[in-house]
Amino acid sequence: MRLNELHPAAGSTKKVKRVGRGVGSGHGKTSCKGHKGQKARAGSGKKPGFEGGQMPLQRRLPKRGFKNEPFSLEYSIINLDDLNEIVDVNEITPEVLKNLGIIKKFLDGIKVLGRGELRRPLVIKANKFSKSALEKITASGGQAVLIA
Repeated sequence: MRLNELHPAAGSTKKVKRVGRGVGSGHGKTSCKGHKGQKARAGSGKKPGFEGGQMPLQRRLPKRGFKNEPFSLEYSIINLDDLNEIVDVNEITPEVLKNLGIIKKFLDGIKVLGRGELRRPLVIKANKFSKSALEKITASGGQAVLIA
């Protein structure tokens, strides 16, 4: 096999449509764009939401609500079934979770959610707990400790 013998697979390439190369080609004169009009001009692409110069819908509608950005908190989420995979540790802290690679980065704290069952009693230290997580932790004989 040589470089000059290499060809793309059958049907994987299309022939390029060469426009504006004379009347005889069938794609000459107006280059498949029809006659005049906005779409026949160079750079005729319109942005999504453009309505021909009329005020677009997204600008006609009023703004609603607000974002409480400077005071909002975002927690790293962990579920109880993720905690079952941790062995040889009886006290779960954010540092333990970070070292084991279960959470990638600390945001504003850790919130424990109640998906899954806890198989052994654990002392879990986190910033927030869901109601179902608290119930399942106490039911398994463990302890949920809030950290500030």
